[in-house]
Amino acid sequence: MKKIPYAIANYEEIVAGNYHFVDKTRFIHELEKYKVPVFLRPRRFGKSLWCSILECYYDINRAERFEQLFGETDIGRNSTPLRNSQLVLRFDFSKVAPASDAGELKTLFDLACANSFRVFLAHNAERFAGVSLDDLPTDGAAALARLNAEVSSRQLPPLYIIIDEYDNFTNQLLTARQDDLYREITTGDSFLRTFYKVIKAGVGEGSVARVFITGVLPVTMDDLTSGFNIGQVITLEKHVLDMMGFTQAEVDAYVDEIFTEHDWPVDSRLKVGDELRTRYNGYRLLPDADETLYNSTICNFYLNKLVINDGTPPTETIDYNLSVDLSWLRRLAGSDAETRALLETLLFKGTLPVDMAIHTRMLDCRHFFAQRFLQLSLYYHGLLTFQDEDTLMIPNMTVKALLGEVIGK
Repeated sequence: MKKIPYAIANYEEIVAGNYHFVDKTRFIHELEKYKVPVFLRPRRFGKSLWCSILECYYDINRAERFEQLFGETDIGRNSTPLRNSQLVLRFDFSKVAPASDAGELKTLFDLACANSFRVFLAHNAERFAGVSLDDLPTDGAAALARLNAEVSSRQLPPLYIIIDEYDNFTNQLLTARQDDLYREITTGDSFLRTFYKVIKAGVGEGSVARVFITGVLPVTMDDLTSGFNIGQVITLEKHVLDMMGFTQAEVDAYVDEIFTEHDWPVDSRLKVGDELRTRYNGYRLLPDADETLYNSTICNFYLNKLVINDGTPPTETIDYNLSVDLSWLRRLAGSDAETRALLETLLFKGTLPVDMAIHTRMLDCRHFFAQRFLQLSLYYHGLLTFQDEDTLMIPNMTVKALLGEVIGK
């Protein structure tokens, strides 16, 4: 029987391990309309799995395994000319730990980059014969520039760069109120801006074919814009709105498959469907979105427990890995007292007004923490979603329970 892919963000593991898979691969066609798309979603929405899917699809070294990996998917039946045509270099900046100064942060950033370069060179050893990690500069940006040059001089297939959680460590600086350090690394000739300038240069020169960037907030991208003005933020584009998260039809088909496979009773199926809908559905990412979405990871959390319990709906329905970051809420609201007042108002009324005129703006650090942008800050974190053009609301019972627990602390 198929397993539930809770906390599994590796696409190859999902295929090889006989896991259920909600097929979103049709959106690869949509992504190819952009050169450097930036796609933002709240935590636990499946961003890392999507990065893994793209890695498997574009990697030239996985060409012989295409049918094995994608044969039963939408993109396998209707692939694009770019499939398995590029050298995939993937970064995960959630691995960059917090630091107290720019020098220490640069060291940690360079180490994260070095880990990516090590995996990349091992995976492409024949093409980069004579080049080892020891041959590359320790500086992340300089090492990437060297790889760009090697790709060009050796006339290799171009790079496809994937950056997962691009803003994880910069968000941590803002949460800790290290604003001066945040500004230091996102302005001027900082190591972070230099890194993205190298990517931009690679795109311009042709050594980098495409880039895909994920994260949670638009803040860092906006503050980096003058050095990286080629990023196309597609978060609110309707044709990719459902690229992450599950639609109602996808959840229905998913749950039906599980119940059919296990031969569980129909009355239990109805109860599970209702509980999933009230607890995990409700994310309307635009006022005129065609439908609401489920958070895919916490939906899998519930279904995994359901399978473990042999069809008995779980009593514990909240994935505490989704817990609200109290320090971030303090930063947004200004103080503990203001945070509590905000949440109490939100929980009592269930909604907050929103100004659509500012919704489509990029938000730099200065704007993001201004009171008039507070609702949008909560929106990007997945704590609020659209009810209509003028109103944001709590998306579901799970988020409401998590917000309620913050008040109780």
